[in-house]
Amino acid sequence: MSRVMALDVGDRTVGVAVTDDTQTIAQGITTVRRRGLAADLAALRALVAEHEVERFVVGWPLRLDGRVGVQAMKVARFAEKLEATFGLPVERFDERLTTVAAERALLEGDVSRKKRKEVIDQVAATLILQGWLEARAHRQGAE
Repeated sequence: MSRVMALDVGDRTVGVAVTDDTQTIAQGITTVRRRGLAADLAALRALVAEHEVERFVVGWPLRLDGRVGVQAMKVARFAEKLEATFGLPVERFDERLTTVAAERALLEGDVSRKKRKEVIDQVAATLILQGWLEARAHRQGAE
């Protein structure tokens, strides 16, 4: 079975997480430093091939009131480029408060400030992906 890749897309970095082969568990794998769209897509291309990805889940940074803001529009443009470049489905998943939850989890784990800064985006991507997996399981159970 192929894997699903989640992305937490920011202005400076992209946190990356993938599922296991059974699409049950999410695991953070890396943080890609943004260096321009072509370089970002090239870095993702290598990860997509390595992990046999069949679908993307992109964190959708809605405002707390649920409206689409500037960052969500940037992510929407990035998601369109992903779909056009890879020809794979791209789903958006509400990511409100995932970075806050990731920070809290890292603080509770007593992770140093320097290490938190290095891994926060991939932890956020992992939370996005795990949330998507749980929502998908719930939808499938309701059918």
